[in-house]
Amino acid sequence: MMKNRIEWVARNCRLLTSIAEEFRNSKPFAGKTIGTGIHLEPKTVALLLTLQEGGARVVSTGNLNTTQQGAVDHLAARGVTVIGGPTSDIAEHQRNLKGVLSHKPDIILDNGGDLFDLWLKDRYASLLGGTEETTSGRMHLEPLRDQIRLPILVINDSPIKQFAENEHAVGQSVLESYMRITNRVTNGQRVTVFGYGACGKGVAANMRGANAKVSVVDNDPLKRLQAHLDGYDTPSREVALADADFVVTVTGRQGVVGEADLALLKNGAILANAGHFPLEIDVPSIRESANVADREQFEDAVETLVMKDGRKIHIVAEGHMFNLAGPRPLGNSIESMDLGFALQARCLEAVVLGNVSSSDCVVPVPREIDERVANAYLDLCYA
Repeated sequence: MMKNRIEWVARNCRLLTSIAEEFRNSKPFAGKTIGTGIHLEPKTVALLLTLQEGGARVVSTGNLNTTQQGAVDHLAARGVTVIGGPTSDIAEHQRNLKGVLSHKPDIILDNGGDLFDLWLKDRYASLLGGTEETTSGRMHLEPLRDQIRLPILVINDSPIKQFAENEHAVGQSVLESYMRITNRVTNGQRVTVFGYGACGKGVAANMRGANAKVSVVDNDPLKRLQAHLDGYDTPSREVALADADFVVTVTGRQGVVGEADLALLKNGAILANAGHFPLEIDVPSIRESANVADREQFEDAVETLVMKDGRKIHIVAEGHMFNLAGPRPLGNSIESMDLGFALQARCLEAVVLGNVSSSDCVVPVPREIDERVANAYLDLCYA
C-alpha cells in the first residue's frame, strides 16, 4: 500500500520520535489541554501527536493559506480537535483562533502571537503560559509582557532555531519553492532580499549559491553593514527594487513593499513573501492601484498584474508565505523542523512542570533546553 508524506515525515523526525517514546511513559501533559494555531502540514502533525503522547488534549487550528487538508484529516482521525480547515480569509481565521480559546487551553503554543493577544481580551484563570514560535510573534507580544505575566518561551530566539531552521532551512526552502513554482532561472538574475536576520541571511546565501546576483535591504545599519561585509550589494531600497528580477521579503514586518513601489519595478519582476504574516507585501493596495490595467491568474499560485504602461509584475501565492502556501508546499527540511519542534516539546514541558516562572515572559529558550536538544540530535547522528 502506498504510504503518504505524513508517514515519511514522521519516520524522519527522529528527535520527536524519541521524545514521544519518553512522553508515553512520563505523561507530562496529563489532564492538560494544549491550544495552538500553527501551520498545519506534515511536520506539525508530528509535533502535535508527540504532545498528545504526553497526555495532552490537543486543540488546533491552522494559519492563513498554509493549512493542508491532509494534515487536518490525519490529526482529526487520531483524536486531535481541529477547528476549521484551509482558509485565506482573515475573519474566518480569527473565528478559528477564538474557537481554540473557547476550549480554555492550559498551555498555548502560539505562532504569531495571535492566541495570547486574544486571551488578553477574554482572560481565563487556568492558563499556565506557553511558547511563541516566531520573531513576528515575539515583536507582537513584547509590548504586552506587563499584561500577560505568564511564562512564554520564544522558540525563534533559540540559537538552534536561528541557525538550523532560519538560516539554513528557510534559505533552502525559498530557493526550492521559487524554482518549483515559477520554473524560472536563478543564474545571473538580480534578487533583492528584504531583511537580513537569520532567515534573510539564509535566503541571500542560497540565492547566491544558485548563481543569482543578490542585493540586501535592511533598515538596520548594522545588518546592512554585515550584508555588505558578507559580499552582498547593499544599495538604497529604491535602487534595489528597480534592479530586481525577484524580490523576496523576510522581515517580520508589515507593508515592506506596497503600491508606491510599483513605479520602481521592472517589467517581469516577481514578488514573493517568506515572512510569517501575509502582510509584508501589501497585495490589496498593489492590486487596487490606479496604474494596474488588468490581472491574470496562472496555475501554481502566480498572479500577473498588467500595468497601464505595459509592464507586467508577478505576485506569488498572494503574498502569503510562499514556501508553505504554493503548490505542493513542502516548507522547511524535516531535520530542521525536527530540531525546532523538539525545542517546542521541551519548552512546553518546562512550562507545565513549573520549571519557568512569570518572569520568563517572552524570553528566549533556556540554555539548558538548547543544550539538551543539541546533544540529543548529535547523539542520534552518531548512533
